[in-house]
Amino acid sequence: MRLRLADLQEPRWRPEGGRWVSGESWIEPANVSTLVMEVRDDQTPCVRMRVKECKRGEEDFVEVVMTAGEARLTAGVFGTAPLYLLANDGVLHASWDVAVLGPHLPTDRLVPRVVARTLTRQHRYTSETLFECVHRLTERASATFTAAGLAIRYPEPAEHVLEPRVLRPGVVPLAMLDELLTDVIREAPSATGCVGVELSGGADSGNVALAVKAARIPQVHSFGLLVGGSISRQQSERRRAYANHCGFRDVAIPALQYPPFCPGGVRALRRPHDPAGAFYQEAFDVVREQAATRRCEVMFTGSGGDEVNAHHSRTAAELPMPETVPWLGPKAVRALREVNEHLAPIPVLPVPTLMAFGMHNPGFLRAGVWPVSPLVHPRMVRFMEQLPHEYKRGKALFRERIRWTGLPESVASPAEPENFLAVLEKGLRSYGLPVLDDMLKESVLIDLGYVDRKALAQARQDADAALIVPDLLCDVLALEVGLRSLM
Repeated sequence: MRLRLADLQEPRWRPEGGRWVSGESWIEPANVSTLVMEVRDDQTPCVRMRVKECKRGEEDFVEVVMTAGEARLTAGVFGTAPLYLLANDGVLHASWDVAVLGPHLPTDRLVPRVVARTLTRQHRYTSETLFECVHRLTERASATFTAAGLAIRYPEPAEHVLEPRVLRPGVVPLAMLDELLTDVIREAPSATGCVGVELSGGADSGNVALAVKAARIPQVHSFGLLVGGSISRQQSERRRAYANHCGFRDVAIPALQYPPFCPGGVRALRRPHDPAGAFYQEAFDVVREQAATRRCEVMFTGSGGDEVNAHHSRTAAELPMPETVPWLGPKAVRALREVNEHLAPIPVLPVPTLMAFGMHNPGFLRAGVWPVSPLVHPRMVRFMEQLPHEYKRGKALFRERIRWTGLPESVASPAEPENFLAVLEKGLRSYGLPVLDDMLKESVLIDLGYVDRKALAQARQDADAALIVPDLLCDVLALEVGLRSLM
């Protein structure tokens, strides 16, 4: 989106080549078949545009209201692909892909506390981004653009069930979970009925897969990254059991072939990308390409399963102590004191899920696929909040539902769940350490004082002798490469 204040004085919005255009301003929805854009211009001083799912009857994903001299953007509760906003010289630029803003980004003007959060894995949900002039439109937040610049307004904290409730006699949580999850799946938009399912083999994606089967969607492809290492065989068997049970056309992708920093990936090619993107972007890019090749309009994911099953108090939650990062520079060390400043209020969806959406979902939109995460639909969140703890401990209810379908115990409750440690180790050992060598010669983060060159050089020396490369090196390398890609 590009909005010029001068064009809002006497707007003449018209459709043109997939965009709505007025003067030098334009608004274009993501190229995803499941999204629609509604425009209301009744010749009054107000023009209202909404982008939403075709079938969802709930809040819009983004609304833009324009009057003479002002534009106001408001986000819905889902946070599927948050907008990034940048204003300068009377023009507002916005995109769900921060890399699109690259030509306008001052890569040497970073927000110290956001850099410190990124380097120490103390990520926070906030309108702040790595760049001083770029703001994230968090869920339910609004942004007002005028001649005075851009102002962000947070919403009131969302209401939640603070403590689990006692079940009424005769209530069967398993049946309620099955019905609710299936209904949420059926609500998702699809014009052709061809969808994908992310299928890791775990309880979260497994429950989503079972609900997709129950929803009787005509064409379903399942996609999964095989993580390799000692647990690869068990993961493959679990995925095969789900795919066979549900009748999916399955695609398995060896993640070890696409580790972080691998040749041919977005980082190695230095393509513009979000510096705060996911560690395993290279592997997930292959999943998204495969889904697009098979013309999947929607990808159902298992995101949020850990969060909705979490056992904690919303009023007294404590974050774990972060791991020490020895190569922090003086600027990052000072900024650590501000890590918890300017945070967004409690959202409707779980905070870690919203943050994961920001990292993963832009890749789906680039591929023309709309990601849907049924486990954190607001109705699912509220249902899980009310459940007694015994149904969530160890994902008990999720696992019971898998057993209920007749799948074996090795699928419902695996002894060794999948993880990406082998993939990360290969990426760092084979491709990350050469990137580190290059960084020690020339570095954005070192030059700006966020990373200490001497301490990082020592970490590089230690990594050669270590059995496993410290995974914290991935954070600093990914951030460095991402910043360079936008320069």
